[in-house]
Amino acid sequence: MSLLSRPVRAGAVAVMGLAIAGYASAFAASGAVAAPSVATPHLVALRNSVNPTTDHITGAYQSSSMSVEVALAPRNASGLARTLKAMYTRHSGAYHKWLRTGQFDARYAPAKASRGAVIGYLRSEGLKIAKSDSPFLVRAVGSSRQVTMAFHTTLSNFRDSHGVRYFSNSTAIELPAGVASHVYGVIGLTNTVREQSDIVRAPHSARPAGARPAAAGNPPACETPYPSEQQIANALLGISGFPFGYGGSPGCNGMTPKQVNSIYNAPHAGPRGKGRGVNIAVFELSAYQQSDISTWTQQFYGPRYNAPLVNVNVDGGPLNPQCPAGDQCPPNFNGYAGDIEVDADIEMQLSISPDVSHLIVYNAPNDFTGQTELDEYTAIANANQAASVSSSWAVCENDATTGLVQAENVVFEQMAMQGQSMFGAEGDTGAYSCIRSDGTTILNVLDPPSQPWVTSVGGTSLENFNPGASQHPSYPAGQETIWNYLDLCNSTATNEDGLSGFQWCAGDGAGGGGNSQYWGRPFYQFGPGVTSSYTQYGNGTTECALAATGTPCREDPDVSANADENTPYAEYCTGNANTPFSICGSFSGGQTPPGWFGIGGTSLSSPLWSGIAADRDSFQGYRSGNLNPLLYLLYNIAPNYYFHDITGAGVPENSNGYFPTTSGYDEATGIGTPNMAALITRTF
Repeated sequence: MSLLSRPVRAGAVAVMGLAIAGYASAFAASGAVAAPSVATPHLVALRNSVNPTTDHITGAYQSSSMSVEVALAPRNASGLARTLKAMYTRHSGAYHKWLRTGQFDARYAPAKASRGAVIGYLRSEGLKIAKSDSPFLVRAVGSSRQVTMAFHTTLSNFRDSHGVRYFSNSTAIELPAGVASHVYGVIGLTNTVREQSDIVRAPHSARPAGARPAAAGNPPACETPYPSEQQIANALLGISGFPFGYGGSPGCNGMTPKQVNSIYNAPHAGPRGKGRGVNIAVFELSAYQQSDISTWTQQFYGPRYNAPLVNVNVDGGPLNPQCPAGDQCPPNFNGYAGDIEVDADIEMQLSISPDVSHLIVYNAPNDFTGQTELDEYTAIANANQAASVSSSWAVCENDATTGLVQAENVVFEQMAMQGQSMFGAEGDTGAYSCIRSDGTTILNVLDPPSQPWVTSVGGTSLENFNPGASQHPSYPAGQETIWNYLDLCNSTATNEDGLSGFQWCAGDGAGGGGNSQYWGRPFYQFGPGVTSSYTQYGNGTTECALAATGTPCREDPDVSANADENTPYAEYCTGNANTPFSICGSFSGGQTPPGWFGIGGTSLSSPLWSGIAADRDSFQGYRSGNLNPLLYLLYNIAPNYYFHDITGAGVPENSNGYFPTTSGYDEATGIGTPNMAALITRTF
């Protein structure tokens, strides 16, 4: 993917204050009668609006037409923050009094005068205003020359150390003071926001002889021990595969829904504890085959079960993309490129919450500037139909921009005030979340999981525990570890079985976690271990740059669950035979049996937790809202009752490549993994 092999993080620019400069009005430049002379306005540089980099500039970026979105600040932002905190503070008068659909915009949308000032300015610079579904966004279209003139910036082409080419603004965004006071940032001035899924398929190329569906009382011939270091290394290097079998699914291709629920102690409460009456959703950026879901559900729930899927396309969806002007939407020819992710998300949601009323699959084209994903999150919030939402798509914070993350934050605040739970996968390359996107090996976390109003979900491993054919396994106390095989994902190993530490991070995977470079610590994030020697503090530049100097930074993940592809979940995905770009179609036909394989990654742990929230809403009879305040409250009340603490004691795995697992909270596994019965049935 894209961007930056830079030595400092995105946003590493202090507030530049006021700069005095002139600008030519579009009216005068158009050749019309000159406007009367007016005082030159003061220009204000938007905070952290340029991403420093050592990448080579190859020339000026030029485009005949490009789309940008100006992110506007909410009306009464301080009042919004106070009300939101009160909604999640027990015994306050506003506790869990959720806003109805449309009320968020009615209360906090920018005033007409504020929005009008921004629109008027953009029009005066020759930009055309396009339709936007959010009052917090103003979409404008124009040539690159008009855009650079309007925002007093420079757009440049870059080439990074890996040869990847991209464009980005190379100088700060500046606006007249009267306009800048309403603006958070500008989205679309860089094409580095390339969302990727957080999913890992184990690199097994051989199957044991005699593989057959598992059945109680008939241990499958394909059950195998946890792989050795040499086996995994050989597979990653392409030397050889190895026999592999795990769990009770067809061909021992991962755990069944019953096994997952049994290990994490789901309550025996019937449909009320399985999501009945609740709507849930997944955020997706790829097409999928609905018939795959039917095959999976009929295997585990019988032929009469019909998956309650509802498909909602945003911006035309991945097969008929309505791509922003000047943007790139590769799924124009590659719409099934993430089908392995979509199927995994849906199947995991239905593993935990099979009795939901509707599972809404929101889908947009995967663009390069972040505009379509922002449109999709906006659509989810505005519809306010899903009580619990999971996204396994993200970008490392280093490739996001200040304008984008602040625009997203407004959407997630809206969701939180409406009582919607939002979950995000924290990544599969340990503490180095940019490895798969651009090769950058600095410490980094993912956006949007690092957002204050998203529950960030990390990854663990069940290690040597294999439930085999048993459909009712107990939790393997003392065996669950951080997902990082033998701690081989790290920054120091130069050659371990032919692979460096960073290659192990990217190859076999490890659970993500660390400190946010944008966000300060939310009020709810407290308890044993939250403040440690690894805590970072706001410095106005590279550490939680949007928080006041000295503020502790937002720490990820909040919680975790099994994500190791070597202790996998069962996925069924065949892909689309009519396109060569389907991920599932490229390999699943050769599986035993065809279409079935094991899958891991925090892409699975995130929808697992989203399902827990849906089951809790069903059991309690009302929305829980953003789960983080409740999770940290329960953590401080009785951590060992509600969660399994992943301490690293007595096992080889004790870090995610940098941050150690400890007793209590840590930036490798967060609070821990779930005791579902306790979390779902506890009343507050």
